[in-house]
Amino acid sequence: MSDKQENSAQLPPSSAIQADFLRATTEHWFEYPVVVHPHHTDYAGIVWHGTYIAWMEEARIECLRSIGIDFADWVALGCDLPVVELSLRYHRSLRMGMAAVVKTRMVEIEGVRINWDYQIHSTNGEAIFVTGRVTLVAIDLEKGKIMRQLPPTVKDALVKLSFDSE
Repeated sequence: MSDKQENSAQLPPSSAIQADFLRATTEHWFEYPVVVHPHHTDYAGIVWHGTYIAWMEEARIECLRSIGIDFADWVALGCDLPVVELSLRYHRSLRMGMAAVVKTRMVEIEGVRINWDYQIHSTNGEAIFVTGRVTLVAIDLEKGKIMRQLPPTVKDALVKLSFDSE
């Protein structure tokens, strides 16, 4: 298979990752640009699968920072938001030297569960490399247990990210 054919192939989303976020408008997404450096790749120059997860985490943290929420402040308040579920679909490979955009948005809060959707796509938006969903859960750092409800400061801050996904 030629590079051109390989880069044009695309897998459909898995049933675990709902396709509705693939059709969302750009205004609802936070965009975080990335460039593939050698340390992001395997020996063949293809992005190692775990790199995408690191980029998603960076995008989420920067999204929060963009609206004035510093994750370190939440931790200082005794609240952590660890990942409890992660679902990814790899559509195409990124290669060393390529640029891409990691798009993220918070899609819903269910009690103490916070769901985020992701797309990693080409800078022109024509090729999708990875789609995914991450679920975070609020943890009380002092007790080491899942909180019964989000702290008001956390919930109020997240309301700024509540987008209508239609």
